[in-house]
Amino acid sequence: MVVVAHADDAEWGCSGTVARWCAEGWDVAYVICTDGSKGSDDPAMTSAELAAIREEEQREAARVLGLSQVFFLGFPDAYLESTLQLRKDISRAIRIHRPDVLVCMNPVRNLDGGGYIDHPDHFASGDAALGAVYPAARDRLTFPELLNEEGLEPHKVREVWIMGRTEPDHVVDVTDHIETAVAALQAHRSQVDPESADRYLKEWRRRDGKRIGVEYAEVFKRFRLG
Repeated sequence: MVVVAHADDAEWGCSGTVARWCAEGWDVAYVICTDGSKGSDDPAMTSAELAAIREEEQREAARVLGLSQVFFLGFPDAYLESTLQLRKDISRAIRIHRPDVLVCMNPVRNLDGGGYIDHPDHFASGDAALGAVYPAARDRLTFPELLNEEGLEPHKVREVWIMGRTEPDHVVDVTDHIETAVAALQAHRSQVDPESADRYLKEWRRRDGKRIGVEYAEVFKRFRLG
């Protein structure tokens, strides 16, 4: 399972790994926390119209990758906070899908490099996802209504992988799946043009591939949970 703030975040962050998992027969689902309703400079665009566009773009990317399900939580874009409600909604998705591995965004602002200071929705989604993994999705007495009213048994995630370049310790070779990853990113036409999607995704994945001597790779901070 991959938990992100916005439609297209997973494609930028881990689509090569997801494409590899799906090709290997893994059952992969996405959780998209916000409605994506703010990401446009077009003065004629409305939030409702943009939210609908971005949901369909994400569904198209899911078809390209071979996902089994996408959970759209629908929180307002740009206003996401790591609230109990968000943690509960992610916990619900975890209990439904029951993943062994959960991938999420960095729960703290990444100040590495210059020119990008990270979106506050990103680390809000990461913090809530980690809180859902431990302890909310695991414990019977946390959000008991998920069990008692919705019949969703607790679930223990075995591993958490955090996307990004802050002290990565796990590298995945995605060379054989880079074109699928690019095609999934290109589905987000309201956010990126096809040429830029191809150029930047390959440039970043090539840089990480050098860590392990392959052409393209993705990096994570990996936690194995007891």
